[in-house]
Order: sequence, then structure tokens, then C-alpha cells
Amino acid sequence: MAKVEQKQPIIAEIKELLDGAQSVVLADYRGLTVEQDTNLRKELRANNIVYKVYKNTYIKRAVEGTEFESIAEKLEGPTSIAISKEDATAPARVLAKFAEGAEALELKCGVVEGTYYDEKGIQAISKIPSREELLSKLLGSIQSPVTNFARVIKQIAEKQEANA
Repeated sequence: MAKVEQKQPIIAEIKELLDGAQSVVLADYRGLTVEQDTNLRKELRANNIVYKVYKNTYIKRAVEGTEFESIAEKLEGPTSIAISKEDATAPARVLAKFAEGAEALELKCGVVEGTYYDEKGIQAISKIPSREELLSKLLGSIQSPVTNFARVIKQIAEKQEANA
């Protein structure tokens, strides 16, 4: 079997993972211990993030002509790819948090919702809370004035009952 025929299924697999992805983050995993790598993969899986290591040439071919094409310039050396189809900030958030404890892990770049970000941009994206956290904060800020208003009305009613 020719080498090209062996590569096509792998490239197709990468393309399938990228299809419908909200974000992709590249990282240099060189220097991670087996235990650290296992913990990282476990944490990424818990957040529904696909984390794989492919040859750079396979990733380059898979991203050609897609919105993720801009990451091809950073495909040098050992590269892992984290892909999320659900939460756009999750790969950046999980990898950056893990990199704080494991200095060997270095973020390279990423594409979040169609926009390319370098390492500093991905670090900034990692500080954005998840969609669920943002919605709960919004709901809390909407609910707070209503709750306070109800509390004040109740106190006024209790005061008027005590005076009567």
C-alpha cells in the first residue's frame, strides 16, 4: 500500500474532528511526565475536549482550506491539538490552567470561533468563564434587584402591621 493511502484515513479523521469545532488550541507537550499527561487527558475528557497528537504534516493537510488554516504556521516540533465542539473557551481554559502547574506544557496558538489567537491571545481567552458560568452570573445579577425589592416590600408590610 502506498504511503499516501495510509495517510488519507488519518487526515480524514482530523478533518472530521475539526468539522463543526468551535475552537482548536495547539500546545507543545514536550517534557510532560506520563502522570501529568494522563491527568491532562483526563481533565480534557471531562470537559468534552478531544486531545490528540498527530504528525504536523497531517494537521497541515487537514486544515488546508478551513477556518483553522492559520494554525499551520505554528506546527513545528512536538504538537498536540485540543478540539472542542461545545464550549469555545474550554480548550484554552483547561490547557492554561494545567500549564500553571506543569511548566513543560506550552500553549502555541489557537482558533476560537473563527478568529486566530497567538499564545498571549489564548492566555487571555483562557480567563473567560464558560458559557454556563456567564449565564448564571447574568441570571444572578438580574435576580438580585428583584429579590432586594421583594425584601424591602416585605419589611414595609411588616412595619405597617406592627404599627396597626
